[in-house]
Amino acid sequence: MTNQDFIILGAGASGLMLAYRMSQDSFFDDKSILIIDKQDNKGNDRTWCYWEKDAGEWDNLIRKSWPNILFGSQEFSKTVNLDDYNYKMIRSERFYDFLWEKIKLKSNISFVTDEVIEVEEQSNAVRVKTIDKSYSGAKVFNSIPASSLYKEQDKYPVLQQHFVGWFIKTESNEFDDSVATFMDFTVAQKGNTRFMYVLPIEKNIALFEYTLFSEALLPLNEYEEAIKKYLENKGIKEYEIIEREKGSIPMTSYKFSKLNSKNILNIGTAGGWTKASTGYTFKNTTKKTRSLVQFLKQNDDLSKFHKSSKFWFYDVLFLDVLANNNGEGSKLFASLFKKAKTKTILRFLDEETNILEDLKIISSVPPKNFTIALLKRIF
Repeated sequence: MTNQDFIILGAGASGLMLAYRMSQDSFFDDKSILIIDKQDNKGNDRTWCYWEKDAGEWDNLIRKSWPNILFGSQEFSKTVNLDDYNYKMIRSERFYDFLWEKIKLKSNISFVTDEVIEVEEQSNAVRVKTIDKSYSGAKVFNSIPASSLYKEQDKYPVLQQHFVGWFIKTESNEFDDSVATFMDFTVAQKGNTRFMYVLPIEKNIALFEYTLFSEALLPLNEYEEAIKKYLENKGIKEYEIIEREKGSIPMTSYKFSKLNSKNILNIGTAGGWTKASTGYTFKNTTKKTRSLVQFLKQNDDLSKFHKSSKFWFYDVLFLDVLANNNGEGSKLFASLFKKAKTKTILRFLDEETNILEDLKIISSVPPKNFTIALLKRIF
């Protein structure tokens, strides 16, 4: 059995970002670090977007950024200039390549292509069993989600943010590439929360993504037919599909932190780092991995890394409302964007607002369903 100081399970965004941060900090130079995944090069398997004020850590990797976002619905629509914020896009292949380039410079960090089949905590170490071998690590960081744990409980609702996207290219310039369509609820709702997400990368290239917040996924053709209809309604008839993507992100306030222990920390989506009310994970992972490397210098008990906050409870209420009133999501978001300042909304979703700003957000959403959700949680 091979002994390691740290073992990272999964070479996705959270696993590689953690390894990268360790590689850039001399504190970890004498620590053995092992990354295990079925593949090291995942290519463009993800498109990550996030909003950020001014310049940011990953700006050299950005594929495109937008100074304006559009919110659309039958009830209310507006285009907003974000001032000192920008909405930013990163394609995963370039991001992975950058991280691997830095990680591979460190002789104390190694990678094994294998599949993890069991993680067992022992008295003072963790045993990781793969198909080919077993490893022992003093600390293990796991980014492989155990979906059965949160799907089989009923204390917290579990929705999915599921989507299919087409990157399309047109012969003529059809798009305003200074505006990202954040949410367009003018598509048929059909009893769910459904919207189109549009990211114009160039004036003739854009990502059109049909997205739902709901429990059940759709057959592939339903997503694609919705994209086709949306393009037709926009007068876009001649186009080439140059790339496709699809995915499903869990939206739940399940307490992933209770799965952590002294020597095992779940990270990324597996650790509840996905923002439950939006499905956004990338920016939170950036923050969490930065905090984690500092935590490791002074703490031995990984179960103490997680800190509860008021935003967890806000997400609980939001998902309660959305799960029980899934067909009214469009009205909920329209009320929010109509009554609250967009930058306050973005700060709230980034969990950076104060109590006064929280109250402005809370007062912007329809009160009845949230009051019911609050009373049910209290009593």
